[in-house]
Amino acid sequence: MSIHMHMRAVAESEIRDDHTWLAAFMGEAWENYPDEHAGGIATAIDKVWGSVNDLYAAADVLDADAGRLWTLPIYGGRPVAHSADADPSNPPLGILEPSGVSQAAGFLASVSFDELWNVASAKPVWSGGDEAQVRREFLDHHRDLQGFYGRAAAAGHAVIRAVWA
Repeated sequence: MSIHMHMRAVAESEIRDDHTWLAAFMGEAWENYPDEHAGGIATAIDKVWGSVNDLYAAADVLDADAGRLWTLPIYGGRPVAHSADADPSNPPLGILEPSGVSQAAGFLASVSFDELWNVASAKPVWSGGDEAQVRREFLDHHRDLQGFYGRAAAAGHAVIRAVWA
């Protein structure tokens, strides 16, 4: 089974705080994902987004003043509740407002992936795979998130998050 966390940058003024509307918006964005990813306004992480979040949690060990900003790139923002008439099969959705996007971008720009990896590798963030290969995969996710959040913050955008199964 394929499952992804999909993130899409969008001007806050274009967002309707309505689960049904957001699910339709994100569904269309998912259909256009290759073009939107190439355009720098979307990114996705496959099944391992929880482990990517665990990698960022190592920032708490590295810097007592981290202020838990590491949660913003993966789980940041607020959930959008289903309306009473929403299709229950619609994905879980969340919105990270522009101020949170800026905080996430700042965290990602300032954190050292190597230091995170060294701290996190003391706790297995991978499950029995080749560590060098897993490290490359996580570094790719990190670089992608750095670019995505950096562009979104520079544009003053919010980020909508959906989980697709």
